[in-house]
Amino acid sequence: MNPARRAILIAVSGFKFDLLSRPLTEAAGSSPGPRLGRLHTPRGTVQTPAFMPVGTNATVKTLTPDEVREIGAEIILANTFHLYLRPGASLIARAGGLHRFMQWDGPILTDSGGYQVFSLAHLRRVSDDGATFRSPLDGSEHTFTPERVLQIQRDLGSDLVMPLDICSGYPLDDAQAAEALRVTLLWARRSKAHGAAPGQMLFGIVQGGFSEGLRREAAQRTVDLGFDGYAIGGISVGEPYALSYALMEAVVPHLSSERPRYLMGVGSPPSLLEGIARGIDLFDCALPTRVARTGTIFTRSGRINIRNAAFRDDHRPPEEQCTCLACRRYTRAYLRHLFNADEMLGPRLATYHNLFFLARLMDDARAAIAEDRFEPWKRGVLEAYTTTW
Repeated sequence: MNPARRAILIAVSGFKFDLLSRPLTEAAGSSPGPRLGRLHTPRGTVQTPAFMPVGTNATVKTLTPDEVREIGAEIILANTFHLYLRPGASLIARAGGLHRFMQWDGPILTDSGGYQVFSLAHLRRVSDDGATFRSPLDGSEHTFTPERVLQIQRDLGSDLVMPLDICSGYPLDDAQAAEALRVTLLWARRSKAHGAAPGQMLFGIVQGGFSEGLRREAAQRTVDLGFDGYAIGGISVGEPYALSYALMEAVVPHLSSERPRYLMGVGSPPSLLEGIARGIDLFDCALPTRVARTGTIFTRSGRINIRNAAFRDDHRPPEEQCTCLACRRYTRAYLRHLFNADEMLGPRLATYHNLFFLARLMDDARAAIAEDRFEPWKRGVLEAYTTTW
């Protein structure tokens, strides 16, 4: 890295973000770059940069909590909106909270329902007061205000919590983006005034559509509210990769360098590395587990569809030199057979491998940052890919 490599301890709402190294340029308040840190929480320490597996319904699909730990995950994500609808936040509270309910003893981040403003646009209406959804389960109506969203997350007992926001898809004109940003900032002020529960870390979410100017304004105004950490939302929602990276570059220099930074909904290996290069600490995405369930396997040379006939008699591991359980014990031919026979073990092994792959990618990225060789390492990894993500 450079002489800026030093430990910076920041007390944040009973948590601590230990920034171990950062670029000199970032220390001077200009261009972002890769950084190394530790996010200490009451339920364990997260080495950053880190990828968070998604457990929407209080489970990382197809895996047990022990298997998720075994893979190397230190923190997972769950979905406030879906858990509110089923089984209900009050039921989870009576069970002793989300950690006990799902038997995960590490930190949990819960999102706010803001993504559902985008993904369930046909089932919702938005006003200054909040977002009203028609349940995709039974059609009943539910109104989420900024305060209610935080109360639901209080009942869940998660560790890192997100305020209600408006996530918009691509394309979006500047007038629509400006209006969505106005409402998001209104909700952010109400969320900050309401506050999270003791033992919870409240992030602010930067929106602003696909305008670099609006993104810079959103970052500055969100930081002015003084959140414990900062998330970047509304990325990877259909826009070109080059635009995603430009938006990150517009936002990150305006975020507090001594607070954790979270890029929401990004999970392809190249995008993860580009996010790390721009100073992001935390990532989440359902992509690695979702594509695994259809037979897509991550490898260092791109991704492969294990259902392909080319693997019918291929007795190599899913990825050579990978040390995960799936690659140590099984072959491509066997995984192809499992998927083609609709056996549940196929999606389980593919999910295990994909999450293990990303955990090792984060390990390697942290080592490269610590040894001041991140950029050449990143170039080498990306040059090895032979398929488009």
